Amino acid sequence: MRFAFTEQQLLFQTAVRDMLRECCPPEIVRAAWDDDTTVAPKLWQQLSQMGLTSMMLSEARGGLGMSAVDWILVLEETGAAALPAPLVESTVVATPLLASLATEQHAPLLEAVASGNAILAASVEGHRHSLAASHAHSLLLQHDGAVYLIDREAASLTPERSVDRSRRPHHVSWDPSRHDPLARGPQARAALRDAFDRGALATAAQLVGVCHHLLSTTVEYCKTRTQFGRAIGSFQALKHQLADAWLELEFTRPLVSRAAHSLSHDHPDKSTHVSMAKAYASELGHTASRVALQCHGAIGYSFEYDLQLWMKRAWALAASWGNDDWHQCRIEHALFGERQHHENQL
Repeated sequence: MRFAFTEQQLLFQTAVRDMLRECCPPEIVRAAWDDDTTVAPKLWQQLSQMGLTSMMLSEARGGLGMSAVDWILVLEETGAAALPAPLVESTVVATPLLASLATEQHAPLLEAVASGNAILAASVEGHRHSLAASHAHSLLLQHDGAVYLIDREAASLTPERSVDRSRRPHHVSWDPSRHDPLARGPQARAALRDAFDRGALATAAQLVGVCHHLLSTTVEYCKTRTQFGRAIGSFQALKHQLADAWLELEFTRPLVSRAAHSLSHDHPDKSTHVSMAKAYASELGHTASRVALQCHGAIGYSFEYDLQLWMKRAWALAASWGNDDWHQCRIEHALFGERQHHENQL
C-alpha cells in the first residue's frame, strides 16, 4: 500500500519533534528511572499545551479530533524521544474509551483530561497492567464483558517490575460488585476491542520511533569510532547488519500506516492489520536493539551510556499490548481459524 501523509500532518510531526527535543532530552528520561512520580508534572503540561493530551477527543469536546493516521506520527516521535509519560495509556487508550461510552455527567472529567489536569488509566483484556494507574484520577476497568469507571482510591495497586524503570506498571485489584458498569454487552465489547487495537497500534508506532533513534545513533557512532585506523562503519560485517535492520524498519513503517488507515476508516480487517503492524514492530524492536548493541561493543552495556535507555524501552514496548507471538497467533486465527475449525470437525 502506497501511503502519503499531508503537509499539515508532517508539519505537526515536526513541531512535536522539536518540542520533545527541548523538553525531553536524555537527562529527563534517565531522571524518570529514579523518580517515583512516574509522570513529571511540567512535562505533562508541556504535552498538554501542545494539544497532545486532547488529540483523541473531538473538537466538540475541546480536542484536536485526530484520526489514527494523524497520531501515529506523534507517537513515533514520542518513541524516538523515549518519552517517560503514559501518553498511549491515558490519551490514546483510556480517553477515547471513556468518550465513546460517556454521558453528560462525564463531561467535566473529559475536560480535565483534555486540559492536562487529569490522567485516565485503563486495564483492558490483553493488557492487565496499567502504567498510569498510580497517578490517574480515574480508572477504566474491564470485568465480565463490561466496562467500569472507578476512582483510583477504590482500587488496590500492586507495583510490577519492568526492564525499563521509567515505566512503572501496576496490577489493579478491585471489587466489581461494589460498582455499577459504565457499559456492558456488544457496545462495551466493541469499545474494549477498539481500545486494545489503539494501544497496540500506538505502541507499534512508538517502536518505529525508538528503533529509528537506535539505528541512526548507531550509524553516527560507527562513523566516528575507529579501529585499526579506520571508522568501524567501513567494516562489511557492520554495514550488513545495519542495512538489514534499516530494511526491516522500512518494511514495518508502511504496516503501521496501513493499520492506522484501517482504524481511521473502520475497515472490517482493522484488528488483523493492527496485529500485522505490532508483530513486525515487536520483531523490529529486538533486531534494532541487538544490532545497536553489537555495533557499539562494550560501551553499549554501560548503564551510564544513553543507548541502554532506548534498548530497554524497545524491549518493554515489544512485550506490551501483545508480543510478536501473540499477534502472529491473532493473524493466524483471523486468516485460518474458520478453516481449521472446519477441518477439526471432519
